[in-house]
Amino acid sequence: MAVKLKSPWEVERMREAGALLTEVMEEVARHVAPGITTKELDRIAYEAIRRRKARPAFLGLYGFPATLTASVNEVVVHGIPSEEPLEEGDILSVDVGLLYGGFAADMARTFPVGRVSPEAERLIRDTEAAFWEGMRYLRPGFRIGDVAHAVQRFLESRGYGVVREFVGHGVGREIHEDPQVPNFGKPGTGPKIRPGMTLALEPMVTLRPAPVVILEDGWTASAGRGNLAAHYENTVLVTEEGPELLTGVPLVRAG
Repeated sequence: MAVKLKSPWEVERMREAGALLTEVMEEVARHVAPGITTKELDRIAYEAIRRRKARPAFLGLYGFPATLTASVNEVVVHGIPSEEPLEEGDILSVDVGLLYGGFAADMARTFPVGRVSPEAERLIRDTEAAFWEGMRYLRPGFRIGDVAHAVQRFLESRGYGVVREFVGHGVGREIHEDPQVPNFGKPGTGPKIRPGMTLALEPMVTLRPAPVVILEDGWTASAGRGNLAAHYENTVLVTEEGPELLTGVPLVRAG
């Protein structure tokens, strides 16, 4: 496993990429509503990325046919955007990445579509909370297993299913780099957390524990009918002082 530690110059490029991706996600989020199609959201994301002189990281990656993954209700990840309109009460997980200046950023959020059920609201909220639980350990002195265990402990104590088939990862010049960052694990195991690491921490959670099945399109990962799923991801830099978000923060421009 070759973990690539980033230089100060590389970190600055990744901050730029992450801030731009945050703007793209915010633009997509403004359009999530009953009646819009995920195909239209994909178009919005593509155009937002290109306006920022960046490139979609997912389009064509391993053959994926779109700019973002749009995962509705029981779909955990890798949903292919479609012409089917979103409906009131759906939840939508959007995962999107870009490449800018030779570096990648990766980010995911789950959005309510109109008014959703209380259990859907809790799932979305707790999936985000699990991210913050794990992020506390993204600092020197801990290992990947400490991060993974924190996420797992938080979610399983609340009765959720922790998706094991897909994991977080390093991010850098490539959208997917070493090390893997699972959402389950044992404390004190795995690679050491070191300054200069840039990692995508991304809890993927189901309302009830269940295996994830890949559908016939070869991409869509489903937790089974009625078993809602949520996803929350940021790209995070490890510093001597602790973790720094590279996505989810605004771009500060000089002048």
